[in-house]
Amino acid sequence: MAGSSSGMTLGSVTPAVTLAGTTDDSEKNAEFQEIEQILSPDFLPADQITNLLREHNVDIIQEKMRAFLNFQNIHICLKDAILLDYYVSGFFWAKGMDFTIDQCSKFMTLLDMLLHNLQTLHMSLEDSIKWLGEVMAEIGPNHSQKNEELHIFDVRESKAIIDYLKISLFQHYRLYEFMFYSNREEIVIGMEQTIELVKPADLPFPAPLEEGISVDIYATFMAPSPPLESELKELDQEQGSQESLLETERAKMDPLAGFTIDDVKSALARVTDEVLMNIQNEISEKLQVQEEAFNARIEKLKKT
Repeated sequence: MAGSSSGMTLGSVTPAVTLAGTTDDSEKNAEFQEIEQILSPDFLPADQITNLLREHNVDIIQEKMRAFLNFQNIHICLKDAILLDYYVSGFFWAKGMDFTIDQCSKFMTLLDMLLHNLQTLHMSLEDSIKWLGEVMAEIGPNHSQKNEELHIFDVRESKAIIDYLKISLFQHYRLYEFMFYSNREEIVIGMEQTIELVKPADLPFPAPLEEGISVDIYATFMAPSPPLESELKELDQEQGSQESLLETERAKMDPLAGFTIDDVKSALARVTDEVLMNIQNEISEKLQVQEEAFNARIEKLKKT
């Protein structure tokens, strides 16, 4: 894990608690050294903490934290992005609590230790909570008035730290275990494929298959040679002469080529007169038949 204080182990970070009055000088020195190792601010140096405390923008803090912890693949590696968000969120919360430089350093080291215990020691949620209680008993409020320089958090700050760890790490402990222990499949987000397009159907026969003859033999002995410019010009001239001949033949075969507009008008007038005359005759015959029928009915009515 980038930037992690990986030199710590469970045996070295668990404080040794003894009864007052029964601990000799050597045991006190060993206890003091163990506590000093717990609180060693080697995760982020004081100059980096000071640099981060000057910033008020979360994006700037995230970028500087990424540079300090040497996370290079946050845009493509989900694990690095999650760890960076874990540290940035914790630091921004500590900054909002108005922690001092020493308090921020101890808090960031505490965050790193919890992840170290989870990733390296495979510590369960219950063991992590117990471990946190032992550590907070050493760096939290001092009730025995012993080693006052080690107790840097008061009661309010200690409760706030425990509440923050409850909603940030402990509430999602299974997800962090899944991130560290489960092997995730690589998702293919891109694939390069070579597709051979079908050639236009202007050749006498299709191109050879890959398992057939070679392309060189096909191009040398089978593929038709491209036409020359002189042949193309001759083809264009022949096509132009054929089109002109077709136009002349169409003009010769046109039955109305020898008629004028007046001739066409007179012919149309005669045809129209004949059609109208036939229609008038039909109407007259139908009217005459109807008139005779009405007259016959009238005669019958008169007789009755």
